[in-house]
Amino acid sequence: MSLVDTHAHLDQIPDLRSAFDGAWKVGVRGVVGVGTDMVSNENTLRIADEWSGLVYPAIGLHPAHLAGNDPARIAEELQFIRQNLSCCCAIGEVGLDYHKRTLEHVPRELQQEVFREMLKLAALAERPVLVHSRYAWTDALNLVIESGVRNAVFHWFTGFSGVLQGIMDAGYYVSITPAAEYHEEHRRVAKMAPLDRLLLETDAPVWYGRTNRYQAYPADVIRSLRAVAALRSETEDSVAEMTTMAARRLLGATTGQEMEEDT
Repeated sequence: MSLVDTHAHLDQIPDLRSAFDGAWKVGVRGVVGVGTDMVSNENTLRIADEWSGLVYPAIGLHPAHLAGNDPARIAEELQFIRQNLSCCCAIGEVGLDYHKRTLEHVPRELQQEVFREMLKLAALAERPVLVHSRYAWTDALNLVIESGVRNAVFHWFTGFSGVLQGIMDAGYYVSITPAAEYHEEHRRVAKMAPLDRLLLETDAPVWYGRTNRYQAYPADVIRSLRAVAALRSETEDSVAEMTTMAARRLLGATTGQEMEEDT
């Protein structure tokens, strides 16, 4: 069984060798390392270089990380992404975050303006987009469609069924985290989306669980797999095959080489 963790913040994991050893043991053969600002992007690119063949970099600017940045600084962030996107499998993590804690520091208008600029970069470079859309599902989808971006993944999607249908109608993807073990909105997405439009991820090193809390690492993509298989009454092998094929097709080819096959 070969798996791909399509969204992990590897720059936030202190012991990557141990994390990758654990991931390899459960069948992980590719990890998309995701950046959120210039420092994170630089570290993600460095990690991808050190772990070539296993780690595939995506660079971006998270909406929450716009806080405190003036237009000149935002322009520098965008320029870094523009200059380095050619060696990345995707642009991300980017998008919109309408949680009240984020909106206190970053207004919707600024988030949308920056997201539009990054979507332009993605469309020009023909790169998929890893979309953050917390409480902003409709706006995020509309902006992606308007941009003409051909491929997008709505990361850890928990939005309305109507928006999910819009994502599917547009030919985009959603990714499923270990939260599908208990989070009802996320579980609904895992059941409703066509299997060939599902990707698996961990968003490591975030914390999951309600009563028994744990911090996720790339190896925990196996929990995403098992949750999807149980919810859909599919075998784990079939879910692994479909989601890994989708990840390799969507993300691997953009780096100039397909993601490594299981060996």
